[in-house]
Amino acid sequence: MLLSKGLEVEMYTGTPQGEIIGLSDRIVADLEEFVREPDSRNVEYTTAPLSSYDRLLCALVRPRLKLRRYIEQLGDYTIIPGSTLSFGDSKRFERSDPNNPYHSYIQETYGAKVVTTSIHINIGISDPELLMRAIRLIRMEAPLFLALSASSPFLDGHPTGYHSTRWATFPKTPSYVPLFESHNHLINWTEEQITAGIMQNVRHLWCSVRPNGDRRPYNLNRLELRICDFVANPVIQLALVAFLEARLWQLFDDPTLDPLHNNSLTGSTRLEDLVAIADSNEMLVARDSLDAKLKHWQDNRSILARDWIEEIYQQVLPYSKQRGFSCFLSPIKKILREGNTSQQWLKQYESSLDTGSTIQTAILEMAQQEIELEDKLCQLLVA
Repeated sequence: MLLSKGLEVEMYTGTPQGEIIGLSDRIVADLEEFVREPDSRNVEYTTAPLSSYDRLLCALVRPRLKLRRYIEQLGDYTIIPGSTLSFGDSKRFERSDPNNPYHSYIQETYGAKVVTTSIHINIGISDPELLMRAIRLIRMEAPLFLALSASSPFLDGHPTGYHSTRWATFPKTPSYVPLFESHNHLINWTEEQITAGIMQNVRHLWCSVRPNGDRRPYNLNRLELRICDFVANPVIQLALVAFLEARLWQLFDDPTLDPLHNNSLTGSTRLEDLVAIADSNEMLVARDSLDAKLKHWQDNRSILARDWIEEIYQQVLPYSKQRGFSCFLSPIKKILREGNTSQQWLKQYESSLDTGSTIQTAILEMAQQEIELEDKLCQLLVA
């Protein structure tokens, strides 16, 4: 038995030369799988909750192929990888729905800082207190998922000094989110934020990981990991899902992984100290991803992100083997060996000093990966 899981996937559209161009008004009008974002340069699709990794992979690939073929009919357009406006105007906001008041608030408050792409991983957990426990653990380890997925080293045609420019600049809201001790703590805190006008609505909780459900914060049924940059390769996307699911199975088996049981910190500010560790680690990873030197939340030791990921990988591997999805976890090792997207792009950039050629190569690779996956997997599942 596996947990249900689904992904929300945001992507840019533009030209094969890497210029990002807004097409969302036409896309959402003609393709029912896609919804608009506040800025027209990116669109989003969501997979249904599925337990099977094979079927989830197919659900990831098919809408992208459909989108790709549709925008090719509109002109010389393609899907562009990366999580920031690598070749776009980050000073400009291109409204997708001028009549939407929430979009007006976003534009006026944040500007183009929110015009990013990402993948949000949702894992089904129906028990609210078990969900809160999972949220607490993944909040502390969310930086590791960013380290694996970082894909935004460029902005407006230039390297920024960050591996995840998206997470370094994204306006996380509210600026301080506590480590929720219970479901009631979440409910009371959310109501306070909305009453104070800090959150405009229950959706206006933009942090690395949050509980989600049909009537949040009251009726919850899933964990939503929001920190990951967009990952072009669907197999790598699934590896992140598998890494998360395996860690959750370990937590269910060993409740002492709950940060509330952490004994390395004492005193009245213990939970605030844990939040400070998590927030600091996020910013360190936004800059250096796998090579970031982090503080381990369990014992305060200094550890490289890649070494911490390797430690957890070895811990969760038996859980993935026991439930039959270890093959989907294995690409994590490849990322540790070869680097994440940002590291690979920056290596190419250093040899050519040409951001354009780096992005153009990535565009071609992304298209080829989708075609190969469709041929190998999706047609077999249909049969």
